[in-house]
Amino acid sequence: MGLLSNRVGKESLKPGDHIYSWRTAYIYAHHGIYIGDHKVVHFTRRGQEVGTGTVLDLLLVSSGPARPRVPCPTCTPPDDDHGVVASCLDCFLSGGILYRFEYSVSPAHFLAKARGGTCTLAVADPDEMVIHRAKYLLDNGFGCYNLFKNNCEDFAIYCKTGLLVLDQRGIGQGGQAVSIVGGPLAAVLSTPLRLVTTNVYGMAATAVGVYCASRYAADIGSGMRRDVVKVSVEDLTRRLATGMLRVMEPLSLPTTVS
Repeated sequence: MGLLSNRVGKESLKPGDHIYSWRTAYIYAHHGIYIGDHKVVHFTRRGQEVGTGTVLDLLLVSSGPARPRVPCPTCTPPDDDHGVVASCLDCFLSGGILYRFEYSVSPAHFLAKARGGTCTLAVADPDEMVIHRAKYLLDNGFGCYNLFKNNCEDFAIYCKTGLLVLDQRGIGQGGQAVSIVGGPLAAVLSTPLRLVTTNVYGMAATAVGVYCASRYAADIGSGMRRDVVKVSVEDLTRRLATGMLRVMEPLSLPTTVS
């Protein structure tokens, strides 16, 4: 664990950890919550699914573990009504490398991670609460899968923090979706600066700065988002169908856990 890599060994995992593993060609990482006994609860694209309607749907087919030809005897069969499943750690990794998501990182550490979906400024709740949320959602579901608004990373971050994005017109809690949108957005927003400078390096630096600023502002722990609230898992599952969520407590500025 550190600035360069979040890679960890299986022996270092503890129940309540948010883990992930990169899929084909490092295009996308699949996230889940480790609950102990070599089991992971995670949100997949099976069941109710809302795609992007773009070529990204084809690229992200590998976001969930591949189904083995011989069913794994230790994995819970997926429920076709919703995409939250419990898998053994090996099936979750699907041959990939194990990484642990970081919480309560400093702004400098967050911005140094050029790739989104590896850490957040937000503070994690106690492991017991994290496991409770994961198991409760395993029984009750997490709504319809959506690449930008309700994906596997959003699920894991909610389990760890209880934070939810109320405004469904925007991007969800996860950093991967922000990275996908942030790159092209940075290029677009930096284009007018050609009138100020024609230096290639200056334009590149400006684009990087816009990208970093967009990632920081979109992080659920930055304190800059006004559409993020703390919601109990029981209230979440009751109100998912209607879209009405009761705010448990207002989101405050993130604090650093020493």
